[in-house]
Amino acid sequence: MGKNLTKRSEDYSKWYNELVVKADLAENSAVRGCMVIKPYGYAIWEKMQAELDRMFKETGHQNAYFPLFVPKSLFEAEEKNAEGFAKECAVVTHYRLKTDPEDSSKLIVDPNAKLEEELIVRPTSEAIIWNTYKGWIQSYRDLPLLINQWANVVRWEMRTRLFLRTAEFLWQEGHTAHATKQEALDEAELMNNVYATFAENFLAIPVIKGIKTESERFAGADETFCIEALMQDGKALQAGTSHFLGQNFAKAFDVKFTTNQGKQDHVWATSWGVSTRLMGALIMTHSDDQGLVLPPNLAPFQVVIVPIYKGEEQLAAISQVANEIVDDLKLRGISVKYDNRDTHKPGWKFNEYELKGVPLRIGIGPKDLEKRTVELARRDTLTKEFVSKEDVVDKVAHLLKEIQENLFEKAKNYRDTHITEVNSFDEFKDVLENKGGFISAHWDGTAATEDEIKKLTKATIRCIPMDSKEEAGTCVYTGAMSKQRVLFAKAY
Repeated sequence: MGKNLTKRSEDYSKWYNELVVKADLAENSAVRGCMVIKPYGYAIWEKMQAELDRMFKETGHQNAYFPLFVPKSLFEAEEKNAEGFAKECAVVTHYRLKTDPEDSSKLIVDPNAKLEEELIVRPTSEAIIWNTYKGWIQSYRDLPLLINQWANVVRWEMRTRLFLRTAEFLWQEGHTAHATKQEALDEAELMNNVYATFAENFLAIPVIKGIKTESERFAGADETFCIEALMQDGKALQAGTSHFLGQNFAKAFDVKFTTNQGKQDHVWATSWGVSTRLMGALIMTHSDDQGLVLPPNLAPFQVVIVPIYKGEEQLAAISQVANEIVDDLKLRGISVKYDNRDTHKPGWKFNEYELKGVPLRIGIGPKDLEKRTVELARRDTLTKEFVSKEDVVDKVAHLLKEIQENLFEKAKNYRDTHITEVNSFDEFKDVLENKGGFISAHWDGTAATEDEIKKLTKATIRCIPMDSKEEAGTCVYTGAMSKQRVLFAKAY
C-alpha cells in the first residue's frame, strides 16, 4: 500500500488533505463543501461521542433531539445571533418539485409550492430550542434544565477542508436554563472544563482554557469560554466553546419562570459544543510523514496482529497463537484485530496500519513460534522489540498507557515551547512569521486594535487565558496601558 504522502515540512495543508483521504477517514462528496465520513473515520468519531456523552451524563445532562429546520421568524428573534449567522444560512423556500414541461427528463421547483414561511437549515439550534423551552419552563422547580443534542448543522462555508471546515458537520450542542446568573456562569465554565479534560485525557491534546474577546464571542453570548489547541504547523485551532448567554435568548423568546419568592424572571442560559473539527485537531496534533498517529484511548482498534507465513500449515499454527493473544487482550478490555486476509502480503498490511495510525502492531512468523516470541511495533516512536508470548498482554497494556502519555507530553512540549512573550510589534511580527505558535502580548482592550492587528498580520486573539495574571504593560501595537497579556496566533 503506497503512502506517498507529501511531507509536512513541504506543504502542511496538502499533507493533511492527502492523509485524511489515504487513511480512509473521509472524502469529498457530490455536494459542494460536504464530506462523506468513512467507516474508519466514523469509528473514531463514535469513540469521541461515547466518551463525551458519558461525561455529559455524569454532569447531569440528558439527550434530546430538535428539528433540523428553523422558521425564519424564530431565527430572527435574537438579533445578534441572527446577524452573526445570516451569511452562512441555507434557506428552504419551496416544498415540491415538478417535471419541466419543456424537458420531461428534468425536474424544476414548483412555483405553486412556495412555503408560507421560509425555513432556515439550522446553523445552530438556540432559536428552535428556546422557543420549545418556553413551554417547558414555568417555575423554579423546572430548573436547571440540562439538555444536550447530537446533531448535524449547516453553515454555508465558501472555503472548505475535510473535518476542519465543511458546509455540513456533526456536533453536539448543549443548551441549559438556570434560575440565576451565577448558576449559568458556573455551568458554562464547568462544560469548558469537561471539554479540556476530554481533549487532554482522550485526544492527548494539551489545551489552553480561556475567554474570548468581545469580537470573537459567539453571536448572542455575553461571554464565551473556549479551549485552544496548537497544531504542528504553529497555527491555533479552537477545539471547543462554551457560552454564557445571559438572559438574551430568554428575553427574545419570553422564557420566564416563577421564582421561589413568587416573582417572575427570565431564565439564564448557556450553550456549548464541539464538532467533527476535533478529528482535524487529532490528525494535525500527532500525525507524521508516515501517516496517522492515534492515541490508544480513541483508536478504533488499539492492536493489530499480522501473521507472516508461507502456506496454510504455517498460517494455522500462527492463527492458534494469535487467537489466544486476541482472547487474552479482549479479557483486559483491549480492542484488537487479527488480520489474516490472504489477499495482501504482510508488508502491505504493515504499511496500511502504519498509515492508519494503529498504536501497536504484533507480527508473528514461524521463527516466533519456535522462540515463543512476537514482534511488537509502536506507531508513535516507530520502534520494534521482541516480547515473549507469556508477557505480551502485560506489555501491550503497559505500552498503550505509555503511548497515550507520550503523545500528550510530546504535544505539550511543542505547545509550551511555542508560547512566546513579546513586547513590541516588530517582535510580534518576527515570531509570527519565523516561529509561529501562540504569542503572549499586551493588548489595549479595544476592538479597533484587535481588528487592525488582524488586518496587518492575519493573527487573532485566540483567548484571554483563564490563568492569566494581572501584569501592567503597554499594548504591542498602540503603546496604550494594558493590565494583562492575551494570546494571539494565526488560526484555522
